[in-house]
Formats: sequence, C-alpha cells, structure tokens
Amino acid sequence: MGFVDAIKTCFSRYASFSGRATRSEYWWWVLFVVLGGVVTGIVNDGLNAVFGLAILVPSIAAAARRLHDIGKSGWWQLVGFIPLLGLILMIYWTVQPSQGDNEYGSAAPLTAGI
Repeated sequence: MGFVDAIKTCFSRYASFSGRATRSEYWWWVLFVVLGGVVTGIVNDGLNAVFGLAILVPSIAAAARRLHDIGKSGWWQLVGFIPLLGLILMIYWTVQPSQGDNEYGSAAPLTAGI
C-alpha cells in the first residue's frame, strides 16, 4: 500500500476500530500525521489544533487495527500512557509483521513494493 492509498484508507475507515491494518498502511499514516503536524504547526497554531483534532479518531482507529493485525486488542494502546515503557512497547508491536488469519480477520495478501 502506498502513501496516498494509506491516507485514503485511514480517512475512509475514520472510526472503524474493527479489522486489520498492515504495517505499510499504519506507518504511511504515521508519516502523514507527523508531516501534517509539522507543516500546520509552521503555518499557524490554530490550523495545527484543527489538524490534530481531525486526525485524532482516525489515528486511534488505525493503531487499533494495527494491533489487531498482530493479534492484540486495540485496548493495548492504553499502555502508551506508561512513560517510556509504553512508547517502547507500542513501537515494538507496530513494527511486528502481520500474523496469519486471527480472531480479527484474514491476513492481507502479500504485495510487492512499498
């Protein structure tokens, strides 16, 4: 999945906390969030706040779907509130390869490219 497809997917599944998200979908989304935050922060603080609110729910949903992809409940995101340890665990989990079929759905088919 490419950058544009990942952004479209995350916005089209805005509040969908079910299903799975591949690593590429999740990390392209994270790149979009970081770049969008930097650009809107440079332009205007108010615009940055609006951007942050606009991507809040889709970011939580994308992270929940990413955790589903490795067989974990989306509620595990709450571990991110634990200083340092939470950040390390979330990064570790989100870089894990997709599991095969699990309770959250079928694995995404393998595709070539980034």
